Amino acid sequence: MTSHPFARTIRSTPEGLLWEPGERWVRGYKRDVAVVDSRHPVLVWEPGVPVPLYAFPREEVRTDLLRPAKNPRTGAHSGSRIFYDLEAGGEVVENVAWTFPADDLAGHIAFEWFRHWDSGLDHWYEEEEEIFIHPRDPHKRVDALPSSRHVVVEIAGQVVADTRRPVLLFETSLPTRYYFPREDVRLDLFTPTDHRTGCPYKGTAEYWTWSGEGDVPRNILWSYPDPLPAVAAVKGLLAFYNEAVDITVDGERRERPVTPFTASLKA
Repeated sequence: MTSHPFARTIRSTPEGLLWEPGERWVRGYKRDVAVVDSRHPVLVWEPGVPVPLYAFPREEVRTDLLRPAKNPRTGAHSGSRIFYDLEAGGEVVENVAWTFPADDLAGHIAFEWFRHWDSGLDHWYEEEEEIFIHPRDPHKRVDALPSSRHVVVEIAGQVVADTRRPVLLFETSLPTRYYFPREDVRLDLFTPTDHRTGCPYKGTAEYWTWSGEGDVPRNILWSYPDPLPAVAAVKGLLAFYNEAVDITVDGERRERPVTPFTASLKA
């Protein structure tokens, strides 16, 4: 049996890296300087890291702007030993890029996607859309579906949200998130905070903290005021962390899931 000619194939290296050729036009900027302009990016998944990053052919990188790192983060990024500092737009950014030791990725340079350890570019684009936080995983789906399920949320035994018109957001590897119309949430029981997070699939979220009693994590409630087009159905709606509240769907109490967010939710 032969494989489909367009079937995706994720490849592996002896170092434990997974990689796959990409087809998106990817550009990375430092200020107004295009440091990366690539039509042949490679998606790379490092061991134990759930989200991908990009590596680019050298000829599609402004290598004239890169210098051997003065303080290389040797050993980071799956044992990489060669790191680069960037000089662009009148600024020096340390450890902005590196090469993987894998022979399969020889001739490619990887970049910090966001400003981690103050080392990253300012803006990234896939085609003409700006992308935030990390590249989108082509094997991950995010679907926002209007529903008529009856969803109730309780905190410390008190009902704080009750709706029969939620939007259910299904995201690969995460529990279903239930988004509520604002008028179906006791928003008077919460206080807005200055906390913000970004998601490459959904956009930038704003948060609220529980004002009542009980051992409840901060920033338990969030909303996307201006979501990305793919999840436009959740615009302005409110969602809770399933990991820290009690949710009942059509009369069935759902167990609190354990996710990568669980450890970060602190009261």
